[in-house]
Amino acid sequence: MKIGLQFAMPSEFHALPGAKELEPFETVSGVPFYQLAPNVTACASGIGKVNAAIGAELMCQRQKVDLILNPGVAGCMTDLPTGTLVVPAEMLQHDMDTSAIGDPVGLVSTVNQVTFPTWKPEHCVKLLEKLGVRAVTGRVATGDWFAVGNERARWIRDTFSPDLIEMEGCAVAQVCLRNGVRFAALKSVSDHLFGDNQVEEYFDFGQALENLGRVVLPLALALAEESGD
Repeated sequence: MKIGLQFAMPSEFHALPGAKELEPFETVSGVPFYQLAPNVTACASGIGKVNAAIGAELMCQRQKVDLILNPGVAGCMTDLPTGTLVVPAEMLQHDMDTSAIGDPVGLVSTVNQVTFPTWKPEHCVKLLEKLGVRAVTGRVATGDWFAVGNERARWIRDTFSPDLIEMEGCAVAQVCLRNGVRFAALKSVSDHLFGDNQVEEYFDFGQALENLGRVVLPLALALAEESGD
């Protein structure tokens, strides 16, 4: 398979060994694209759902990838330790709300679904195990909001029961669904919304980046060898 690695922040991309020295082979709509291996292309598309959707559409239509892997750091709504790697089994968008016209909260119109399953999450966990890395599966909520542990966060937790919360993943999943492209993700816990030191954790998430950076490319290379069935 041809794999597209889609990051949000340059710091997440630069966590890959040697990534800081790479030059993009092209930049489209402000999104830089890098060739990491013959079947692995990467980009850093920017923070938030619109930026994520632009990058994903370019990955699907211009780079012609078979699978997008979305790595990144994420806030935690449970008690998973900092740096824990999570392979999402499904994703959703907590800021989609057309309930005023009778839809379930979180329903994404046009595709008419709330949750977006990922490609073979248990298999991805096993691939990571073969690389000597432990990961767990979980549910991830996406939205255009830097999540903090307030009443809104408690509502998201109680309504959708996510393990993690971030700002891009499910937008990429939605674009992949519309394009018939496989979607997977790998998230590293950076901070805890309901902990006492969330802000300090977020601005000091070196462990989360290190754990993510050392395994993303090996996982992508392993996925590139898959048939994609």
